[in-house]
Amino acid sequence: MPVSHTLDATDHTGLVIIGTGMAGVGLARALRRLNDRRAITLISADSGDDYSKPLLSTGLAKRLLPDQLAQRSAAMLADELDARVMRHTHVEQLTPATRTIRLSDGQLLGYDTLVLATGAAPQAPFAIPESLSRRFFTVNDLDDYRRFRAALDERPARVAIIGAGLVGCEFANDLHAGGHQVTLVAPESAPLARLLPEPLGAALGSAFQDAGIQLALGRKLVDISAGSDNAVRLTLDDHAILEVDLVLLATGLAPRTALADAAGLDISRYGVTVDRYLRSSNPHIYALGDVACVTGVNAMYVQPLQASAKALAATLAGTPTQVSFGAWPIIVKTPLLPVVAYPPAASVERWRIEGEGGDMTALGEDKQGNLVGFALTGGCVRRKVELSRAAPVLLG
Repeated sequence: MPVSHTLDATDHTGLVIIGTGMAGVGLARALRRLNDRRAITLISADSGDDYSKPLLSTGLAKRLLPDQLAQRSAAMLADELDARVMRHTHVEQLTPATRTIRLSDGQLLGYDTLVLATGAAPQAPFAIPESLSRRFFTVNDLDDYRRFRAALDERPARVAIIGAGLVGCEFANDLHAGGHQVTLVAPESAPLARLLPEPLGAALGSAFQDAGIQLALGRKLVDISAGSDNAVRLTLDDHAILEVDLVLLATGLAPRTALADAAGLDISRYGVTVDRYLRSSNPHIYALGDVACVTGVNAMYVQPLQASAKALAATLAGTPTQVSFGAWPIIVKTPLLPVVAYPPAASVERWRIEGEGGDMTALGEDKQGNLVGFALTGGCVRRKVELSRAAPVLLG
């Protein structure tokens, strides 16, 4: 089936999925595996190409060009799913009372069932001067990645990464592997502060430094200006000055809830509020992936997303199924020092840390000494399966 760019105003489609990331496409695939033959329309704000988002932060090390990360074009995806795929299309308004959505060109599209798989958007914590904006990047989809790779211009570049969380650390490792000069800037004292107790984060920082990645941790950006030879000058709060060619913002994501909020759906700061069936406050609208807050839990990771797509497909196909996340340890793609983390399911009374150097195990325990989470580095990542079986399930 060809890719569709426009619709007749009277056209109605059974299932409409807003978003063609892993959540939206995963749901459509799961439905087809269940032999559900309903009409499906997928609406994509970007190119609609089918790709694996985790590969965006490993493309340089693997010497893959952006187009090589795309497993299928939007047209191929439409053929595979026997679905309509609308590329570069934005949804301007959702009206639950009439079960319609208004597209950016003013057209209306009706639905029987709507699924919000709109993901999360990068957050910029500071204003970027317009004259320098073309030097600043976020990478949240394949189109973003294409622009970023084009700016690297096939030559070694000086890149400042603002943010030392999961995205910042993975891109730091990958850009370094690609031959670029990387500086990691963040207010935290160690990388991955939200996932790792400080000794393990410090071990990752040491591995980065030993490889030649520069660290500016415990530092905040206070000024942005033009530098020499078309560089960007970044001034930090300790008066240090960095001159770089490009800046990659890795300062966190926020669920894209504006459309749902304007439509009167229940939302929170953690996403569109849904129950264990992934149903929103409107019985005909569901949400999954990074935009969904499932009974108070927002898990922006691959394994919960896949579990959600499978459960929602079963529900929509006629077998109501509550989602269960199970144990979902996070594998951080930092080959300079392998890292696995399982965020604590409850408050941590203490971290019991074993090992030394880069090979460390951190066991998060509650007041009774029960395991509530863990973190592993180096050779200790082999304990992932063992500890995942012992750890509590966040949403079982």
